[in-house]
Amino acid sequence: MLLKENIPVTYIFGKIKKEVLLVTVYSVLIAVMYNTFHFTRISIPIAVPTILGTVISLLLAFKSNQAYDRWWEARTLWGAIVNDTRSLTRQLLTFVDTPYAEGEKKAFCEKMAKRQIAWCYSLSHHLRKENPLQGLERLLSEEDIEHLKRYDNVPVGLLELQAADLRSAYKLGWINEFQQVAMDETLTRFSNEMGGCERIKNTVFPATYSVYIHLSVLLFVLLLPFGLIEFFGVVEVPLVIAIASSFFLIENMAIHLQDPFENKPTDTPTTTISRTIERDIKQMLKESYKQEEPAGGAAQGKSKVFYIL
Repeated sequence: MLLKENIPVTYIFGKIKKEVLLVTVYSVLIAVMYNTFHFTRISIPIAVPTILGTVISLLLAFKSNQAYDRWWEARTLWGAIVNDTRSLTRQLLTFVDTPYAEGEKKAFCEKMAKRQIAWCYSLSHHLRKENPLQGLERLLSEEDIEHLKRYDNVPVGLLELQAADLRSAYKLGWINEFQQVAMDETLTRFSNEMGGCERIKNTVFPATYSVYIHLSVLLFVLLLPFGLIEFFGVVEVPLVIAIASSFFLIENMAIHLQDPFENKPTDTPTTTISRTIERDIKQMLKESYKQEEPAGGAAQGKSKVFYIL
């Protein structure tokens, strides 16, 4: 995700450079033909593109709001994942582990907490159509890795392992039935949050709606020079470019926000959130961490990221 306050102008206009180039050529061509060949002096009332532009502006505003709602819902779901991961770790450390607990109980808490960190990374990769087991060797045992290779949906497999270990802890008497129910409810919330993310990922924004708006924008841009040429002359060229660029930028912004799990700079920052979760959980487990600068990349920018030891 873009984390810098000042987004480079080259990045912004790089998304619409083809459209701006075509609009420039088109508006210059209209200006040349209007001033060179008298029989091509076609103009339309300025009210026509004005009314059309107003209607398109309302449609773009509605589309942008709908796209932002999808992005914000995705961010809300990942905020809930952060809270529930901390809650599960706290439940492990207070229900099972104590300041005097050693041996099997302590290892059990660390195993489940690190497995939950792995679940966050795995869900991030799963939503972005990447390898869901990537980089999880440092958090999971070889037995868990082999078990998860049988799953197409690795986060589901991780939750299953968590539930199985929770049942084992209850049978061993490490937790009572009320504590098991409370922790199982936390795991259920993880399942619901994963389902919400998958719903956003797999629900395609209506294609016909986007196509109709795009065609309307193109029609507006095609008519705009004829409405301005009579009043502004050759000055209509920069005016058309500026007005068309604003419409194309708003349209592209909505397109980018409507899919928050596509591994783009405008995505919900699931990797950064997972690193934050790992940092917090490792601290709760009394393990060390260090603060490092990211290796680079468009999606990381210059923000500071915590990497866990």
